[in-house]
Amino acid sequence: MTFHDMLHIVLVYWKNIVRITVISTALVFIYLFLISPVTYKAPVTILPPSENNQLGGLGSLLSGSDFSGLLSGNAVQGNSQLYMEILKSRTAAEYVVKKNNLMEYYGTEKLYKACSDLRNDLELDLTKEGIVTVSVNISTGFLPKIFSDTDSMKRYSAAISNSYIEALDKINREKISFKAKRAREYIEEQLKITRASLDSAEYKLMEFQKNHKTISLPEQLKTSLEGSAQLKAEMVKTEIEIGLLQPNLREDNQPLISLRKKLSELQKEYEKFEVGTEDYLIAFKDVPELGMELAKLLRDVKIQNEVYLLLQQQYFKEKIQENKDLPTIEILDEAIPPSEKSSPRTIYSTILGAIFIFLLTSLIFVLKERKLISFKVTNNK
Repeated sequence: MTFHDMLHIVLVYWKNIVRITVISTALVFIYLFLISPVTYKAPVTILPPSENNQLGGLGSLLSGSDFSGLLSGNAVQGNSQLYMEILKSRTAAEYVVKKNNLMEYYGTEKLYKACSDLRNDLELDLTKEGIVTVSVNISTGFLPKIFSDTDSMKRYSAAISNSYIEALDKINREKISFKAKRAREYIEEQLKITRASLDSAEYKLMEFQKNHKTISLPEQLKTSLEGSAQLKAEMVKTEIEIGLLQPNLREDNQPLISLRKKLSELQKEYEKFEVGTEDYLIAFKDVPELGMELAKLLRDVKIQNEVYLLLQQQYFKEKIQENKDLPTIEILDEAIPPSEKSSPRTIYSTILGAIFIFLLTSLIFVLKERKLISFKVTNNK
């Protein structure tokens, strides 16, 4: 059967085809307009993580935020992707389900089932700029114009979307607080060790000065002493940073490699004070024996004091970070009750349905006519 034959059959039965199409289309329209559940969604958009949202102090090393390369380009996209994974997590779903009593909405008494249904209704979108859009499909029952309060459902959809941002913020703050706590505990331990070393160094210096009636140092040696103490303090700081990073990263991690390289360079600079170079006016090995012993004692005290002050600053910074309760998620557009439903699209779906029904009805008439022709041909034989 050619296309011309099929077209001829359609033209012969066009009245029947149009009648069936019109009636079916009317039924589809009535179903979509009056019977079908209506779905609403209220999108909320959040900005990508910024530098201000990163951890402060040495605790930031646990997330690598002290390295500027992680704060741009792919890092922003990666952090936004991390936001999306948190939003898709069971923990976030549980928070939203409990806050909005979604077990009743989904008609279940099991939390995990409500969480699973909610995650299926969750829609996430990520732009190339790192902006995340969150929305949740909330549907009414059948005959929504009769049995459902559409205004309440609109407000409900906005509340659920905003609850997801609250969940993300809560989880993110807990993560930051946990990292700050780990850093604070680590620094607290280092403070105890440094305090003991400082007390010991001060006691040895006091005993030496007492026994030798105090010996002053030449100005050149004082300059070298201060320079070496600052370098040593920087070395200790770098070692602490490595100590914070090492348990959480692989050996080939770039920030870890950079810190080790920095420590190696600091050690080379520090060794110059021991052997003496043109850059440093006097080497410790060239100081008279008694003066050298005093210089070493003074240097130990100064180094331990520098390190102790540094650790104290970082300790209080991490303590503040651990206990502060500030929002970490920046909302670009908060979810508001939608003015229109997201589905069904009544007119659009009705037109598509009409086209489909027309083609299907035409095909049925063509097949029916073809079967009839085949039957007649067979009987004639």
